[in-house]
Amino acid sequence: MNKRSLVSALRWPCAGLAVFLSGCNLEVLSPKGDVGMQEKSLILIATGLMLLVVIPVIAMILAFAWSYRASNTKATYAPKWSHSTAIEVVVWTVPCIIIAILATITWRSTHALDPYKPLASDVKPITIQAVSMDWKWVFIYPDYGVASVNELAFPTNVPVNFEITSDSVMNAFFIPQLGSQIYAMAGMETKLHLIANEPGSYAGLSSNYSGAGFSDMHFTAVATSQQGFQDWLNKAKASQLNLDDTTYHALTQPSEKMPVTYYANVKPGLFNSIIAQYMGDMKMDKIGSEPAQASAIPSHNDHAKAAE
Repeated sequence: MNKRSLVSALRWPCAGLAVFLSGCNLEVLSPKGDVGMQEKSLILIATGLMLLVVIPVIAMILAFAWSYRASNTKATYAPKWSHSTAIEVVVWTVPCIIIAILATITWRSTHALDPYKPLASDVKPITIQAVSMDWKWVFIYPDYGVASVNELAFPTNVPVNFEITSDSVMNAFFIPQLGSQIYAMAGMETKLHLIANEPGSYAGLSSNYSGAGFSDMHFTAVATSQQGFQDWLNKAKASQLNLDDTTYHALTQPSEKMPVTYYANVKPGLFNSIIAQYMGDMKMDKIGSEPAQASAIPSHNDHAKAAE
């Protein structure tokens, strides 16, 4: 194959790849929070280490194919060749070194980026309780007594402690530009700690398939100033809606593309009640009641111990 034919053969695959990538919004590689930045570094380091093997292998494949092509009569023909100590050393040593480095990085980052680990900060964190449904997200602010659907807000440079559960099938809570994703499961509370270092509106989603309306199960995370957050709270408190038993029951019905909705008041203990209704040993009159023993609500660690 001459040079012109090779260029022609590569033109269309490269053009197709360019079109494909043009539709990608690589939010994970454009982090706006400390956790996301650390995860981006981890991704780039791991990719770079793997390319140390991939690129030489691809280069050697092309070089060998060119050197030992049928038309090259000067190539060495050695049908009985079967072993090279030097090649064996390189082929085994380099991958082993890379795997050892990756294992060390993975061990350290797993502990450093543990989603249950609170973020170090001199600022008091904000607690937001997230509940996944079919097919929407409900966010409860227990310290402020308000709630919202498919939108949440918090100040920049303030840690956000997420308490997450599901009132339906399993989902996964994920804000790509801020960091880690974690699963939302019925009858269980998972936790996630994030922070936004820059103001903006960041796309959130469920990254776990959960049925027909899954593709539209998105929400907006608004990182703003302290005054902007207070304005958002005031807007929620100005709503004519309250998140009581009746309203909550209506929310649990499957719906798609539900618009952003605010609730001025939330029934106390609602989040714990959502979890407790799936626990057979809890006595619940109805959604919104306080569980008999709040301490009995299982956490991620409780389930892990039970599995052991």
